[in-house]
Amino acid sequence: MENYNQTSTDFILLGLFPPSRIGLFLFILIVLIFLMALFGNLSMILLIFLDIHLHTPMYFLLSQLSLIDLNYISTIVPKRASDFLFGNKSVSLIGCWIQSFLFLTLAGAEALLLACMAYDRYVAICFPLHYPIRISRRVCVLMIIGSWMMASINSCAHTTYAFFIPYCQSRAINHFFCDVPAMLTLAFMDTWIYEYAVFVSTILFLFFPFICIAFSYGRVLLAVYRMNSAEGKKKAYSTCSTHLTVVTLYYMPFAYNHLCPRNLRSPTKDKILAVFYTILTPMLNPVIYSLKNKEVMGALRRVIQRICSVKV
Repeated sequence: MENYNQTSTDFILLGLFPPSRIGLFLFILIVLIFLMALFGNLSMILLIFLDIHLHTPMYFLLSQLSLIDLNYISTIVPKRASDFLFGNKSVSLIGCWIQSFLFLTLAGAEALLLACMAYDRYVAICFPLHYPIRISRRVCVLMIIGSWMMASINSCAHTTYAFFIPYCQSRAINHFFCDVPAMLTLAFMDTWIYEYAVFVSTILFLFFPFICIAFSYGRVLLAVYRMNSAEGKKKAYSTCSTHLTVVTLYYMPFAYNHLCPRNLRSPTKDKILAVFYTILTPMLNPVIYSLKNKEVMGALRRVIQRICSVKV
């Protein structure tokens, strides 16, 4: 067994992939998912920027979601892939702090932004005549700025605490990225105050937004139920159920990992659940929110035709 005890300030990330053929298969799978997420989210950002028909609050929020997902998955996967290929599992305390700060900022911003997007759809379907007033460009910008600011403040508080606490001599973190709760298992002090802060942050950034999303889509489904168009009902039900599935894949594993008592968790379970909200949802979001959308597909055709006409 490798000895990870060390006297330096570097941490050792034990990683996600076991050193075997299964580990190699998982590594290739994760890299493919990363490339799909990269392509999908970058395509959405460029498409919304290039097509004037998508310059609406709904797609402005969607472009922000793609931007967050693009950076979100990029803070974790490239470093893990490099470590797996070159066998370097160490990360400096500063590097760990930066990764934790970026991860928590992007994760918090996404959680709040998803709630804003659900509210946008709720107003659009339930109060269509009030939509231009309730979801104006100014309101849209304020929602985005508010999401980023609140997430940044929360992230700064958590990572600053983790940066200054004393750690044991063993610096081996049984995780695949610098998740603050995983780091604090190595703390050379009682961390009950921080665990309480994690509980409060999880309620504010995960539980409340998820309740708001569920309420918004519930009202949307109720409004759709009263529609006369059977085709419209079917489309709305399909869209809402798909969106809620992806949202649940993001919020529920995240909340479980941060709310569940430590004695009921295990490093393996934590890592498996973390894959859902760090790797899978950034890949699924552009697929769910765009490829099944006729307006997005129409914009894609127009952009392709424009590019082809320029070449000719």
